[in-house]
Amino acid sequence: MGNKALNISTFIGCEKSYEEADIVLFGIPFDGTTSFRPGTRFAMQAIRTDSFGLETYSPYLDKDLEDVSVFDGGDLELPFGNTKKILDEIHAYTQGVLRDGKKFVMVGGEHLVSLPTIKAAYEKYPNLHVIHIDAHTDLRDDYLGEKLSHASVIRRCHDFLGDGRIFQFGIRSGMKEEFEWAKEHTYLERFSLETLKEKVLALKDVPVYVTMDLDVLDPGVFPGTGTPEPGGITYRELLEAIGSLQSLNQIVAADIVELSPPYDPSGASTAMACKTVREMLLTLVD
Repeated sequence: MGNKALNISTFIGCEKSYEEADIVLFGIPFDGTTSFRPGTRFAMQAIRTDSFGLETYSPYLDKDLEDVSVFDGGDLELPFGNTKKILDEIHAYTQGVLRDGKKFVMVGGEHLVSLPTIKAAYEKYPNLHVIHIDAHTDLRDDYLGEKLSHASVIRRCHDFLGDGRIFQFGIRSGMKEEFEWAKEHTYLERFSLETLKEKVLALKDVPVYVTMDLDVLDPGVFPGTGTPEPGGITYRELLEAIGSLQSLNQIVAADIVELSPPYDPSGASTAMACKTVREMLLTLVD
């Protein structure tokens, strides 16, 4: 698994040591349960390289990575072929980061890797609420008999979070049964992020974890993903959503998943993912 030593290759502006950092950035190169097109394991490597085409300053948030303490912990080194062991190792690493009093931004990888990081955050913050931005419901109880799947990650989070803790936005794909189940157990906004600002204000004083699947973006804008779903939002809308998250007083962690660089040789999808990482890192600043 990843170490806590200073890395040579980092995301731009994230050169602080682990000890002095308030926020830890790390990658999880795993796409072992991807149901359509694999490749998200290469996301963080591409993001680090392309981040040097960014400025450290965000004109959207008027904040600069040069003014905050972020450690890039590299990618976790994970065993192949054992999904449960992989999730356990991710969980242990994340527990350590939180135990040391730090926040984190995790970059996947497929969406299943959010399960152990959300669980670790819940263990530290029992009143944790989750904001889930995605094209897909991810509420199946299993996918072809497998309960640990990127298609069931939010359902597995509900197993320990329970009702009233999960808020879903941008959802436009899933089984009918998932949408019906959501009516009783989660808040789910179909197709858009229009109510996100309203819900953020209601959650502003509770611990919040944000999990963002980049396939919420329309594939005409963001083709570099494993399960593209037409009818999505624009990147400008995503930036506005991130802006609304600034009202949260206790955002404790976030993740950004499902960039698959091989499916967009233009590099545009990776560029959008890079900017999203920067904006989310700055969103976690107190």
